Amino acid sequence: MGDSAAFTERELDIMSVLWRLGSGTVSEVRAELADQPGYTTVLKMLQILEEKGLVRHEEEGRAYRYHPLVEPDEAGGHALRRIVDKIFHGSAELALARLVSERPLRAEEVERMKALLDEAALREGEAE
Repeated sequence: MGDSAAFTERELDIMSVLWRLGSGTVSEVRAELADQPGYTTVLKMLQILEEKGLVRHEEEGRAYRYHPLVEPDEAGGHALRRIVDKIFHGSAELALARLVSERPLRAEEVERMKALLDEAALREGEAE
């Protein structure tokens, strides 16, 4: 995934709706957005996302139905790498510290995180 997946805030809002619904018309996407921007604004943003190769459309009667072409995990990985590189100067440790201090975590989330860190440490040990 290249720079075309560097979403603006509005694009990410729209992609989030498409990921949640699986697909949507302009009207359906617009109805799911908190601030309900104008129809033409949502249409233009979907057209831009399509130009970037991140969504596709199919005709559905007189409307177009838009489908995401990139998975949230893929987009999230790209965004997270950018955040770690640009905000935390490449430090995964600082990013993790900020993440876990920002919100309460359930015990099972903490256990899964510990397991992921243990796996990463094992991979690092094997690479040496």
